[in-house]
Amino acid sequence: MSPDHPPGLDLDRLRVLLDRERPGLVTGPLSGRLIEGGRSNLTYAVSDGTARWVVRRPPLGHVLATAHDMRREHRVISALHPTDVPVPRPVLLCEDEEVLGAPFYVMEFVDGTPYRTAEQLTPLGPERTRAAVLNLVDTLVGLHAVDPAGVGLGDFGRPEGFLDRQLRRWAKQLDASRNRDLAGIDELHATLGRELPRSPSPTVVHGDYRLDNVLIGGENDEIRAILDWEMSTLGDPLTDLGLLVMYSSPLGLPDSPVSTTAQAPGHPAPAELIERYAARSGRDVSAVAWYTAFAWFKLAVILEGIHYRYTLGQTVGRGFDRIGDLVPVFIEHGLTTLQEG
Repeated sequence: MSPDHPPGLDLDRLRVLLDRERPGLVTGPLSGRLIEGGRSNLTYAVSDGTARWVVRRPPLGHVLATAHDMRREHRVISALHPTDVPVPRPVLLCEDEEVLGAPFYVMEFVDGTPYRTAEQLTPLGPERTRAAVLNLVDTLVGLHAVDPAGVGLGDFGRPEGFLDRQLRRWAKQLDASRNRDLAGIDELHATLGRELPRSPSPTVVHGDYRLDNVLIGGENDEIRAILDWEMSTLGDPLTDLGLLVMYSSPLGLPDSPVSTTAQAPGHPAPAELIERYAARSGRDVSAVAWYTAFAWFKLAVILEGIHYRYTLGQTVGRGFDRIGDLVPVFIEHGLTTLQEG
């Protein structure tokens, strides 16, 4: 298919739907392109030559609808859009699979940059990089300050037993992709289970909160939108903080196919991010080492799953052959984080 008609996006059918559901929204022929960089759901930029929108749909040929719940993503951004939390304006949700072959939703296109690596941040300079990362923390505090019931998300998840379920979920994922010995990963999982902290009051949790899941733009490098809500739920807010701390910690691996932004000049140290979150949220973060170690464990499991699929010949692209070597590094970081507290 041509770049203007990428797989999974039937622009003619989309135009018919938009004309019916949002008359007058589209004023010219539609073109579309796949936005690269997504790990799971597919994201397309669509334009009529004047305005732009974004279409989100599950991957082609997916079978597990619960893992790619478009209704869930659309619901959370619809609930948060009237608040101060920066999310794209939702346009419509379509659950009719006859249109694109799967449920999907349309939202406004937001200009901005998702910074994925230290190299991408470096041209901003130390001061702008520092401000952007601190703003990431402040925006997370704002998300966690939203009253779920007040925005219609009171039943968005099951906060009771959240951490225990998360541990069991990722252990199950690990078991599904075990085909080699991984020194320390069972010890890491067991220690996390023994030292389970008591969760604070539940909030809306993003589930994958990091710099490359927000769009930064404007003269002041403000966060214009938080993206990729597919793992959002009601749960322990400190899981978001732990993941952010993990992605702000140096891996110590040059040319790694998985990187953090920690090495960018001006990037605040994890301790400063933790202190800022604590001061601005008022939450007790004394157990943050557990949450950070859990993030290392979770990413180790995800990477092992990617490595497992690579060994079966089910992944295509650059860097997959090196993913397996990263898993022990993530396990070691998790164990060290727990030991050092």
